Amino acid sequence: MQFYNQLKRQKQEFIPITAGEVKIYACGPTVYNYFHIGNARAFITFDVLRRYLEYRGHKVVYVQNITDIDDKIIIRAQEEGMPFNEFTAKYIHAFQEDCAALGIKPPSYQPRASEVISDIIDAIQLQIKKGYAYELNGDVYFDTSALPEYGMLSGKKTEDLLPGARVEENTLKKHPADFALWKRSKPGEPFWDSPWGQGRPGWHTECVVMSRKYLGETFDIHAGGIDLLFPHHENELAQALAMSGKLLANYWLYNGFLNIEGEKMSKSLDNFFTARDILHQYSAEAIRFFFLSKHYRSPIDFSREIIDESERAVNNFYSALKSVNYLKIVAQPNDSYATQEEAFIQAMDDDMNTAKAIAVLFELTHQCKNVNLPYSEREQAALMLVKLGEVLGFFQNLSDRLKETLPELSQELIQLLINYREQARREKNWALADQIREDLISLGIELRDTTEGCIWTFKS
Repeated sequence: MQFYNQLKRQKQEFIPITAGEVKIYACGPTVYNYFHIGNARAFITFDVLRRYLEYRGHKVVYVQNITDIDDKIIIRAQEEGMPFNEFTAKYIHAFQEDCAALGIKPPSYQPRASEVISDIIDAIQLQIKKGYAYELNGDVYFDTSALPEYGMLSGKKTEDLLPGARVEENTLKKHPADFALWKRSKPGEPFWDSPWGQGRPGWHTECVVMSRKYLGETFDIHAGGIDLLFPHHENELAQALAMSGKLLANYWLYNGFLNIEGEKMSKSLDNFFTARDILHQYSAEAIRFFFLSKHYRSPIDFSREIIDESERAVNNFYSALKSVNYLKIVAQPNDSYATQEEAFIQAMDDDMNTAKAIAVLFELTHQCKNVNLPYSEREQAALMLVKLGEVLGFFQNLSDRLKETLPELSQELIQLLINYREQARREKNWALADQIREDLISLGIELRDTTEGCIWTFKS
């Protein structure tokens, strides 16, 4: 199994710190709004990473934080006229609700920044003690010039970092690249008591503390969107090195940007969509398919046409399963499609190439629908399709999707017409048999003649 490790700028074989166990920290939301579909890409991508590692037999400890203390949260809460705690509670609930709607598994741990304030203060004091941080009028900053390794993750040099591009401007800091570990509170803002006065933690300190608290000084994988590489993850890594001299994580994985019809998503361009917006228009599986049909590190372009195609592709999976009456299969899985499973594993082992993995699902879909195959083989193709599809997060509501909505009497009437057709075929009354088939097709009911008899399904 190989992943592209941003820390080394290359694909590397993945070797967990502890055999059979993988510890992952994936950055969660800053809860000041509903999360957008660019965020959804990261959440779905690393949900699949977790699922795949579990499928391969690893015990996975998956930590995803919630940033519930941040400048953006304070500003939005004031704009909406809501108490800070009520505001964050509203969007934490919305985040969890939308993740569930997208079929994303709950993390093993989901700490909130507000729950670890004492740990954050301890971490800042340790960095001051070791000479990597300094206090300035109630604020505390990390001294980037004190850490020779600063920039090793992003490749940026401290001398190139001027105020602006996500670098805080403060003429009193030792260096423009120095970043806040603790911020003095302003009137009307939430605060916590500290050795430096009333204030709140900096974003980068929150995450490094939460990850180490639940996963240890060094864990296996740190993951997130590419927009978090700098300064957020760089500054997390810097603090970990300052405190322990050890890497925070051995592998750093990033998903690429999402564009909207060729342009960066932006409220000013009126092309800003939340995951909640899109879930009102498309199924969760179509959204998941859309993201997974391209390699996670590549940029991806969102358009209505492409996600419509994704919806049709997902419907095709279900049409294939209906064609073999999947819910009535009693056969046990065998190794009929071991070759396809191996191809799936090879694709996923190659830096989680979900696009190639989905190609395997398409092949199995075709086998399910191939009426020239023995029905028993088609059943095995369906069993493998579901097994591998579940690794990518599909088929989570399989029974509901496959259950026919017709009342029992209507199903019996359809079966009666099929019986009449079978009688006409036995009597070589081909015209009547064909007419019954065409009439059923016109009603949206598809017939498939197999060696085990005629099977009917709704047309997809």
